[in-house]
Amino acid sequence: MRLFAEQGAMQIAVSDLAKAAGLSRGTIYNNVDNPEALFHITCGMLYQELRSCMRSGLKPDDDPALNISILIRQLIRRVHDEPDWGRFIALFAITEPQLGAIWAGEPADIIREGVASGRFDVPADQIPSVTTLGGGALMGSASQVLSGAVTWRKSSSEIAELYLRAMGIGRSEAHRLAFVEFDPMPQLDFSAVAQGLTRPEEKAGSH
Repeated sequence: MRLFAEQGAMQIAVSDLAKAAGLSRGTIYNNVDNPEALFHITCGMLYQELRSCMRSGLKPDDDPALNISILIRQLIRRVHDEPDWGRFIALFAITEPQLGAIWAGEPADIIREGVASGRFDVPADQIPSVTTLGGGALMGSASQVLSGAVTWRKSSSEIAELYLRAMGIGRSEAHRLAFVEFDPMPQLDFSAVAQGLTRPEEKAGSH
């Protein structure tokens, strides 16, 4: 993630990967077709890991407004806690379909639930635009936090509050929900996630 964020998705040489990983070039070639393939594998791993973390970090029966506020703040905190992860997401979430679909998953489900229950005052046909608004706000916040322009606490609470107000939550309630204490986003072992991304021919040969 660090190398891709620093050098770009298609600019990394196998020698760079080998040096960063402490492996020989031959080992890299034996496991990865090329850096571009590794980039797409990395995007897939991040997508799966992040969706699983989103689900495990929220309570389905909780208030949708509280859940979306906590999710926004968890994500922005993680950008601060894991800057390589944050830079990768901030740089490629807009251009890579796998990463760009993150906000259309669990967050969109929470918003649909809030709309259906009347908690959010948003026309159903505007939900895709609302999710786009949320994803864009997160990317902007990530850039500011990574540059040191604003703290993750201030940015995450302000983004959450404004997002809730955009969906019809009153000013005072949105402010309260944006400052509720929360736990950091759970994280998964990437090696476990990677098992689900085994090449098709390897899966077939394992049976």
